[in-house]
Amino acid sequence: MPEEELHSIRIHLDRLLVERGMTLTELSARVGITVVNLSVLKNGRAKAVRFSTLSRICDVLECQPGDLITHDPAGPGGRDFQNTP
Repeated sequence: MPEEELHSIRIHLDRLLVERGMTLTELSARVGITVVNLSVLKNGRAKAVRFSTLSRICDVLECQPGDLITHDPAGPGGRDFQNTP
């Protein structure tokens, strides 16, 4: 079995749920995505996200995609651009 692919994308679903006083189960019901699939996304294990899924999540959480997903160049799969020549 291949190792998990490292990436530098961070998902902030936990923070957004806490800020809105919403559970993953409630989000699942309102978005129409299984709790398992949302959990995979929340834990940073998703390999892809459909724009339609991202749109529904953002509609329910009343947020922008950048509130949910950020890029961390210093993360495990990224480059620290400030330290590159």
